[in-house]
Amino acid sequence: MTERPKLRVKARAPARDPYRPPVRGYGAPRTPAPAQPKAESPPATGAARAAEAQQPVPAAQARPGPREPATVPSRPARQARPAAPARRDAQAQQPPAPPAAAPRPRPPAAAAPHADGLRVAKLMTDRGLASRRESDEWIEAGWVRVDGRLAVLGQRARSDAVIEIDPRARAEQARRVTVLLHKPIGYVSGQAEDGHEPASVLVTRGNRWEGDNSGIEFQGGHLRHLAPAGRLDIDSTGLLVLTQDGRIAKRLIGDETRVEKEYLVRVAFTREGGLAERDLERLRHGLELDGVQLRPARVSWQNEDQLRFVLREGRKRQIRRMCELVGLQVLGLKRVRIGSVVLGPLPPGQWRYLRDDERF
Repeated sequence: MTERPKLRVKARAPARDPYRPPVRGYGAPRTPAPAQPKAESPPATGAARAAEAQQPVPAAQARPGPREPATVPSRPARQARPAAPARRDAQAQQPPAPPAAAPRPRPPAAAAPHADGLRVAKLMTDRGLASRRESDEWIEAGWVRVDGRLAVLGQRARSDAVIEIDPRARAEQARRVTVLLHKPIGYVSGQAEDGHEPASVLVTRGNRWEGDNSGIEFQGGHLRHLAPAGRLDIDSTGLLVLTQDGRIAKRLIGDETRVEKEYLVRVAFTREGGLAERDLERLRHGLELDGVQLRPARVSWQNEDQLRFVLREGRKRQIRRMCELVGLQVLGLKRVRIGSVVLGPLPPGQWRYLRDDERF
């Protein structure tokens, strides 16, 4: 290790104030010197100051003059150090970087919304492809294409648009079940109200009819989204349809339904002389409810105190209100058939699955 060069100070440097701290030279230690207490001395006279100015100044206390600065030789160039072999070995032992992930394929472009036309979900419902709820679910799942492009929720399309359904949607629809329940009195068809339970609470493993020959194994998933397809009053009994299939619900309910529903109605006369023939004809056709003309119905006597009604519509408490208009009081009402599906020997409070060979 070479010795660091020292400062060269010009011999005739001007004198400095002896009371000023000395200047640390190049290479001097950086530790500050301990402070020395100043000795009190009497103030110097002008002659004493001149004599002190003529005394030589030590080299350590001198500083370079303003015109000729001190020259400091430059440091020797630092040599480049060779790379450490340990670092090269560590770099060689590092595992190779994983290959870059392949870019994901872009999903097919969705169909552009049509300014005019109908919503795609309504088009699917009108064509009988699915219910409104199923249509929205299929569109959201990416199972619907309109004119070859993926549909989006809320999209509108022309009435003649080509709608394609993914086979997975059909498979999901095929797994949905329909339940036939003999609803007893005291249960409501839909949501619980006024302290009365919905009829769907009766659909349990223990309440399944032992004569069920549908071949369907009961699963807990069959209870999800099980909705009534039609109403049956709380004081009425008989066949109630609960389904997960939106197509069946659409076929059985709504103003456009044409499915027959058959009822047995036990009545009492509120007028003397019984039911006149002209009032029986009014029950078949000619009555109005809420200002709306009722559709033609088939009404006949089953026995001396029981009527048989066959309707193609289902207004709220329709049969009871029809009977009141002709002087009859309904004592009991039981629905025994919907379409070609009959209640049969199914006991009250029990249920069975709709078979594959049964159609509404």
